[in-house]
Amino acid sequence: MKYVFIGDKNTLPVILAKGLTSMQEEKLVKLLCDHKTAIGWTLADIKGISPSMCMHHILLEDNTKPTREMQRRLNLPMIEVVKAEILKMLDAGVIYPITDSKWLAPILWCPKRPESHW
Repeated sequence: MKYVFIGDKNTLPVILAKGLTSMQEEKLVKLLCDHKTAIGWTLADIKGISPSMCMHHILLEDNTKPTREMQRRLNLPMIEVVKAEILKMLDAGVIYPITDSKWLAPILWCPKRPESHW
């Protein structure tokens, strides 16, 4: 993988595959530069998207019974990180609370690897 920075003052990071030819890379970078406003670079960039526009539905068979699973334990520092991320997404309108759902699934927290491992 290869990092390329686009935008004003080259502040928007893009990760490109190593296997691209220089011509493919050039075309891709030009395309991304031309349409950089279509990409959500931060949560604030995607504010205002209606949930009905990007909501998905899981079709279930008629006789499917709802399930409610218990939340798995997280260590204290991770709980704070998860809460902060959830609050950020709630504030940005990326997620929203549903109070009447019969389904409940635990949060699966997958921390990112440090960039030095790329």
